Amino acid sequence: MKITTKLIAAVAVLACASTTFSQAIGPQELRNVVQLSSTGSVDVQQDWLTLTLSTTKDGSDPAWVQSQLRRALEAALSEARKTAQTGEMDVRTGAFSLQPRYGREGSITAWVGTAELVLEGRDFGRMGAAAGKISGMTISNATFSLSRALRTQVEAEAQAMAVERFKAKATELARGFGFASYTLREVSVSSSDQGWSPRPRVMAMEMKAMASDAPVPMEAGKSAVMVTVSGSVQLK
Repeated sequence: MKITTKLIAAVAVLACASTTFSQAIGPQELRNVVQLSSTGSVDVQQDWLTLTLSTTKDGSDPAWVQSQLRRALEAALSEARKTAQTGEMDVRTGAFSLQPRYGREGSITAWVGTAELVLEGRDFGRMGAAAGKISGMTISNATFSLSRALRTQVEAEAQAMAVERFKAKATELARGFGFASYTLREVSVSSSDQGWSPRPRVMAMEMKAMASDAPVPMEAGKSAVMVTVSGSVQLK
């Protein structure tokens, strides 16, 4: 019984000492810490096009509608593969859907289906020519963007620019407040790109005066790749 009492007392003394010690060191007060951010931006010509062609079929028999979509898609794939080239013009299928159409009484009156073919790559001329030769589909969407390789390259340039601006701003602030230099405490880096691109000059549905196999003209726009560096520095 005596041993137990002594042990409890010893633990209490240690706990009290630990609490006193932690209160003594306490959290260090942050002084002369500055938050700042900088941005680097590079404008670049878009080099990647994603061209979506689609066709829509409807009828009372869903199996018939599906077979018509399949035939149109197979024909389009066959035509597009003739001029496909990896990286220059890649070919893949897109969405394939079949949905019922309801009448006023809630019963199914027809079935509507859509099939898509997607062309993507950096050879806009090749893609426009291929799109013009696909007779069973029309262009439903054209999106210009940056290829992965170009985006990585431009992002590195924008990041280097943002870092140099961050360092220059930190040095300027340190000197402005009467300090000799600074140390980096924490930093974060984020990137984004904003693109603006013109619509294809001639959409397939507007080419009434053109031959059925005429190429579709495409014109890319530009993207601004931006990298932001933000964080805090300790003036010293």
